[in-house]
Amino acid sequence: MNVIGSRPDGWWKDRGRAMVALVERLDRWAATQGEHVTVVFERPPATPIGSSVIEVAYAPRAAANSADDQIVRLVRADPRPHDIRVVTSDKGLTDRVAALGASVSPAAGFRDLIDPRGR
Repeated sequence: MNVIGSRPDGWWKDRGRAMVALVERLDRWAATQGEHVTVVFERPPATPIGSSVIEVAYAPRAAANSADDQIVRLVRADPRPHDIRVVTSDKGLTDRVAALGASVSPAAGFRDLIDPRGR
C-alpha cells in the first residue's frame, strides 16, 4: 500500500481497484524488466487478483502491520536476502529488512518507475 499511496490519485475511493491496478502495472514492468516480483497485501480485495507474471501474496491474518510482518518473514526465509529489494516508505519495515540484508527502495520512486505519472 506504500506504493499505491505514494500518489494522491484517488486510490482511497476504491482500494480493491487500486490493488488490481498496481498488480497490472507490476505485471507489465516485471515482464519487460525480467524481474521477479512479489507484492504483499494485508488482505485480499473482494475481487481476486491473479497474475501469471508476478507473485501476489497476502498476510496470513489481516491486522495492523501484518503485510510488513509477512514481508519480513519472506526476506528471512530467503537463502539470498542480499538479492532482495523491498519497496517501502515505512521506516520500521526498512530497518527490519535492512537488518536481514535486503536493500530498500522508496515507494514513490518505484511508483514513478512502474507508472510514470499515470501512463
